Amino acid sequence: MGSDAWVNARLRRRLWLASGAAWWLPGALTPAQAARRPAASAPADAASAPASAAAVGIGADGLPGERRAPGGVVRVAIGAAPTRPQASLADGTPLLVVGSPAGWTALVGLALSAPLGDVTVLLRREGAAEQRQAIRVAAYPYRTQRLTVAAKHVDLSADDLARAARERAHIHQLIASFSPVPPASLVMQAPVPGVRSSSFGLRRVFNGQPRSPHSGMDIAAGLGTPVRAPLAGRVVDTGDYFFAGRSVWVDHGSGLLSLLCHLSSISAQVGDAVKAGDVVAAVGATGRVTGPHLHWSVALNQAMVDPALFLPPV
Repeated sequence: MGSDAWVNARLRRRLWLASGAAWWLPGALTPAQAARRPAASAPADAASAPASAAAVGIGADGLPGERRAPGGVVRVAIGAAPTRPQASLADGTPLLVVGSPAGWTALVGLALSAPLGDVTVLLRREGAAEQRQAIRVAAYPYRTQRLTVAAKHVDLSADDLARAARERAHIHQLIASFSPVPPASLVMQAPVPGVRSSSFGLRRVFNGQPRSPHSGMDIAAGLGTPVRAPLAGRVVDTGDYFFAGRSVWVDHGSGLLSLLCHLSSISAQVGDAVKAGDVVAAVGATGRVTGPHLHWSVALNQAMVDPALFLPPV
């Protein structure tokens, strides 16, 4: 086994304890809902895998790679306008709009729980009638991992479930905020150096019980490794959570946020303005994990999307 494969295998062993963490995040399904709902991903060996199945990072235009599937980002061209247009989903969730008067683009994050089919986007330009545009959401070949483990590691106590539900409600409220100033750049950097697992979107089945797909990128890193802000922003939350352990949320602007989990210590404070690369914490093994690593999630319009789409292609 090569060194990268060995590290990825170690990451997978460390992470199975966090199997319930995915539904703690917005846009995810509870374990009961996950058991009832068909997967929105195609089998890993599906002959009909979309052309976007290859890893696609930030584009030469500075916009995230596009993936028209659950967990992906879709670019919606708005066109020229003298002032920044507004865009939202049909339910009113505001969208990040970037560009210039020569041409604007709305960025739509698709939750891993997003149903397949059409999603409606509303576009509003000054002095023009509202436009409606449909996005077709297709399946993506995320992998499925089936494990058999002791029941005590899968079934949580009533107290633990209640705590996780309270924390989930807090996180929903946190990322529902929409700061008016958009990010100056969308080109992110990995918060720590190290081997990145390909576990985003991985659907785990424990003892025959489906769990929500994994909603972040896991990076192998030693205990105490400095964790850096992937993009400029403001620290909007820190805490010690049941699943995620010590965590930091950074708001990058207009509905784009980063979550950094399982930290050993946190040096940033709520309200701190940080630049890309500023140290905000250190790698740890807090929460429901069995060894040190960094879990990094990216939220866009309240949907957890693949962080790799915001990184320079490897």
